Amino acid sequence: MTYNSRLKSEQTDAFFEAVLALENMEECYRFFEDICTIKEIQAISQRLEVAKQLRENKTYNEIEAETGASTATISRINRALNYGADGYNLVFKKLGLSKE
Repeated sequence: MTYNSRLKSEQTDAFFEAVLALENMEECYRFFEDICTIKEIQAISQRLEVAKQLRENKTYNEIEAETGASTATISRINRALNYGADGYNLVFKKLGLSKE
């Protein structure tokens, strides 16, 4: 089954191919440090942490205090967890963090 993403484009495919070609943490750091700003990497990392904490049933106030994420960001991530493309759950399963 093929997933049809709203992001789909040749450029996005090329970017994801580049990410999938990385083999270890050092390569990830080197690539993402060149391609993203520090703030962009921190924002993406924060979103993953927020998603983890939402899955742990932490409150918005607890998550905001622990991560520094705004309630708007927390709400957006909560919507993605419940109604999105299931990407967070896919990653959590692959990391052994699945609730199943």
